[in-house]
Amino acid sequence: MIIRQGTVADYPLLLDIWLRAVRATHHFLQASDIDALLPQLRDHYFPAVELWVAVDTEDRPQGFLGLNESHVEMLFIDPDLRGQGIGSALLDHARKSHKVLSVDVNEQNPEAAGFYRHYGFVQTGRSPLDGEGRPFPLLHMSLPA
Repeated sequence: MIIRQGTVADYPLLLDIWLRAVRATHHFLQASDIDALLPQLRDHYFPAVELWVAVDTEDRPQGFLGLNESHVEMLFIDPDLRGQGIGSALLDHARKSHKVLSVDVNEQNPEAAGFYRHYGFVQTGRSPLDGEGRPFPLLHMSLPA
């Protein structure tokens, strides 16, 4: 697996990974929520983060991570490739330049919260609403140095 910086040319494939991953794990979202988030991700969120992409030997994206300083804004893996260490490899890559990492995880996504706990993150707080003010509680987590 190779981890490289993401580019605008990657966006269509990353959006496909995001869409399939969200449909597989974010059962608390309505189809309309997902439809509304897709253009925001493409037009606002991707350009605003330090984007890292895990690719195979043929440069096909397998997952991606977006950082804002030391905060993990997004981490999505192709749902067909989950459990193969891609998420951990992306976090390992982020730790090379950011010794302390934080993340906010939807409480209604126990698989993601479990993944971060297994990696070593600890819960530091909870918010009853997500960043958009919707009733999707967030768990605030950080990775001790």
